[in-house]
Amino acid sequence: MAEALEEAQAAALRGEVPVGAVLVDPTGRIVARAGNRTRERSDPTAHAEMLVIREACAARQNERLPGHDLYVTLEPCAMCAAAIAAARIARVYYGASDVKSGGVAHGACVFDHPQSHHAPEVYDGFSAAEAEAMLRAFFASRR
Repeated sequence: MAEALEEAQAAALRGEVPVGAVLVDPTGRIVARAGNRTRERSDPTAHAEMLVIREACAARQNERLPGHDLYVTLEPCAMCAAAIAAARIARVYYGASDVKSGGVAHGACVFDHPQSHHAPEVYDGFSAAEAEAMLRAFFASRR
């Protein structure tokens, strides 16, 4: 999660919402890392989770990432949760909960839906205090 927090900090320095993600293969090796880039790319789908999934799938030349673990600083939204399910990621570890836009434990609860093709193991609260502090500071500086 430390690497995901580094990516979140880098995103904040670029003026992006500070969310970072790291994808780890079954051997424990980091295969992709990213922070949000929605503003930089003028792309509403350029969330950190989407970027690491795209990068890892392209490198593997496969749309599936079985056995992989995703570490992300904020609870994935419904869009990202659907991509996680489609990619068949094994486990998701996230930091801060997102009661407004979350798609895992809040809101859409994508993995609990009967139409979800896959439900990864989900673990929350990892480095939550650090992730929450980063998000609070970012939004406070814009108000």
